[in-house]
Amino acid sequence: MEHVPPPAEELALLDRELARLDARRSQLLVRRAWLLSVLTPAVARPALPPAPPLAAPFAAPSGPSAVPAGPRSAQNVLLTLGGLLLTIAAIAFTLVSWGHMGIGGRSAVLGVVTVAALSAPAVLLRRGLPSTAEALAALASVLMVLDAYALHRVAVPEADGLGYAAAASAVLAVLWGAYGLLLDRLRLPLPLAVITVQLPLLLWAWAAGAGITAFSWALLVTAALDCAIAVWGKGVAVRVTARVCCWATGLLGLLAALGQSVSADTAWAASAPSALLLMGAAIAVFGAWRAPAGLSVAGGVVAGLCGVAAVGGVLHTWVAWDWAVPVYLLCGVVLLGAVRAPLPRPLGRGLVWASSAVTAGAVLSAAPPVGLTLMGAVSQLDRVWSGAPDGGVRGALGAREMAWSGMAAAPVVLLAVAVVLGAAYRSWASLVRVAGPVLSPGAAWRDAAGSGAVVLGWAGLTVLPAVLGLSYAAAVPVQLVLTAGVLAVAVRGLRRGVAGVGPTALVCALVGAASAGLLSLAAEAATYAVFGVLLVMFGVTAVLLGGATSSAARALRLVPAVPACAAVVCAIVLARAAGASLGLAGYQAAPLLLVVPAVTVLLGARLRGLPSALPIELTGAVAGVVAVGMAVTDRPFLALVLALCGVLAAGTAVRAERRPVAGYLAMALFVLATWLRLSASGVSAPEAYTLPVTVPALAVGVLRRRRDPEASSWTAYGAGLAATLVPSLFAAWADPHWLRPLLLGVAVLVITLAGARLRLQALLLLGGAVLALDALHELAPYVVQVVGALPRWLPPALAGVLLLVVGSTYEQRLRDARRLKDALGRMR
Repeated sequence: MEHVPPPAEELALLDRELARLDARRSQLLVRRAWLLSVLTPAVARPALPPAPPLAAPFAAPSGPSAVPAGPRSAQNVLLTLGGLLLTIAAIAFTLVSWGHMGIGGRSAVLGVVTVAALSAPAVLLRRGLPSTAEALAALASVLMVLDAYALHRVAVPEADGLGYAAAASAVLAVLWGAYGLLLDRLRLPLPLAVITVQLPLLLWAWAAGAGITAFSWALLVTAALDCAIAVWGKGVAVRVTARVCCWATGLLGLLAALGQSVSADTAWAASAPSALLLMGAAIAVFGAWRAPAGLSVAGGVVAGLCGVAAVGGVLHTWVAWDWAVPVYLLCGVVLLGAVRAPLPRPLGRGLVWASSAVTAGAVLSAAPPVGLTLMGAVSQLDRVWSGAPDGGVRGALGAREMAWSGMAAAPVVLLAVAVVLGAAYRSWASLVRVAGPVLSPGAAWRDAAGSGAVVLGWAGLTVLPAVLGLSYAAAVPVQLVLTAGVLAVAVRGLRRGVAGVGPTALVCALVGAASAGLLSLAAEAATYAVFGVLLVMFGVTAVLLGGATSSAARALRLVPAVPACAAVVCAIVLARAAGASLGLAGYQAAPLLLVVPAVTVLLGARLRGLPSALPIELTGAVAGVVAVGMAVTDRPFLALVLALCGVLAAGTAVRAERRPVAGYLAMALFVLATWLRLSASGVSAPEAYTLPVTVPALAVGVLRRRRDPEASSWTAYGAGLAATLVPSLFAAWADPHWLRPLLLGVAVLVITLAGARLRLQALLLLGGAVLALDALHELAPYVVQVVGALPRWLPPALAGVLLLVVGSTYEQRLRDARRLKDALGRMR
């Protein structure tokens, strides 16, 4: 029976663990005694020392309880350091002191030392000193390398260095292998022999000045030898080392062969790399057949990729380079037939993954023209309504000079993969029955196949007009028809509750609609036509999805909101286009955009209780935000737009479920519109206009509080106070005299004191905020003068002192802040 680790090392490991457990038990007993003393009632006992800190459950013990390193670990450290020192000394003797001895003495010294180092481990193993034996075996290995170097310098100095190194590495590998088999308790010689085996063939190829093909053969033959050692080798360390070396050399050789295969322009030139790739596939199958499950899957992947590359490398020379991807794709699809072969399950799964990887690579190679088609339409934003572009749809995409002829295979690849995935989706039961010996795909894989078929089919048809070079007038309707088609697929899938196909088709429809809409910006008529059709299509889709009755469709309750929101966006674009057609400036066209939120407010009232109502209203509110942004350049129009938005918000607040948000929003919009209107009219005394509003508003608030004492002070007094205080504050900041700030400060001081006395939150916070800002405005010049007169070091010093004070009383400040928050919260 083979012990891993050896019995002596395992015994030392157990001793260390037992010592650590004893130390931990002592520490816990001390902690337990202290806890008992704390829990025992104090009866005139002396003061106890502080408790020792409780360590983490698996932490190493600290302090006096720490256990010194075991004798075996110290021995290993000493042996390692000794071996390193002897190795350094041997190298220095060989390289530096070589010229101070004759040839006989030099050979005798190295020979005697090497033989002694090789012989000593056998004696040490019999005496139960494996660590010392390992150290001397490592030293002997280094000495054997130095012996080989000395032999070259003394016996055959005229020999080629690379050739001699190849022969020496082969001999050393054989010697170390035999030595490791003879002394099988040593762990170093056999893995070292496996590592050394990697060198002879590579060094011989290098010495012969061979080309890349010879290097590939050398790497693959070495990988085959590593694979054999990994399968039949003795010991875990040997097999693991052989597997690592096999993967390294094999992948390097296969990458070199793949490069040659792809660059070959004739079938004869591709035959040699194909033979290399087939050899790599054979090695991978041989190793995967006997490897554990994980490595077997990886070997199947490598074997499948090598087979596809080998066959495709020959076949692609018969077609133009632009059509090489479909050739490799065809080989990858044919590889799926391996599921019927009598192979181990992990190996067959790896072949299927290889086929999937080839398909994914083919799809990725077709992605650039799709991205160019979708993103190129953004270039129309720089030339809105400039007329149909030259060069057809390629000109509209800003890619007229692109080499579209080299992208002709992209739609073929996408549509071919879409057909395969669609067939798998439709015949899923048969596919599962056929693939049963290799794979057991679940329902999620079926949904993924259906979604992939929809995406790739849509992408292939999307890129087709640009590849064919259609005119602009033909490409735009094609995009609309394609969007309508995927919308139909989305409606059919979502109404049936198909989780994968339906949402995927809806996303494709949204992206296609955006691309078609951007393309239509080239001409005014096209803009109205495209966005009008999209508005109708998305509206009809929302209605159809909203009327779905199946339980699976009802589970996707928010899905109808997506096309409804898209329809609202199309309406926003049409409203903005109408303003541009009427020749209105941006701020003048802003009120036209408010037609859209007005309609969404009515729709929200009609759809009350449905999940799609809120998204529709929020999308309409976006139109209001856009309108406000358009009117920013003109204050009178901005005030008008804000007032109209306030009207819409007030109309929304009529509904109880929207009142908490829409009511406050309407109030804020009306007040802001009033302020802007006063500012635009050049009013220097806003109080003459705001006080007639504030006084009745406060009177109404008083009546409200009398009828409902629990009503919030913000509801009763907030709007009335803000209507006067904020414009007065802005006026005071712009007033160079002292009278207005003084009167404002007195007024807000009275309001603040009244809020504190009556425990009204709105009066306290509004009055306090305005009072602080008014005082800041008045004191700012003096503060600036004082700061300018202070030394430069004083402000940082004061800031440091402040931080120290706050830090030292941090907990008290937190309690004060919580009490202040609670006090404000108790106010009405």
